[in-house]
Amino acid sequence: MPKVKTHSRAKKTFKITATGKISYRKPTRGHLLTKKSKSRKRALRIEGQVNHANLDFVKRMLRLK
Repeated sequence: MPKVKTHSRAKKTFKITATGKISYRKPTRGHLLTKKSKSRKRALRIEGQVNHANLDFVKRMLRLK
């Protein structure tokens, strides 16, 4: 039986918190920041958490389940 590989992009994108939740960095924060409002950029600073509807899918990509 061959080894099961972890999804390479998933291990770079998602991070498991101490409480077991999975967080990620919100997109559109990397460039073209001059046209975005201050409040929008401030909201993008906060890490997002994976919704429970997608949790099984992300865990499967990370090979946690």
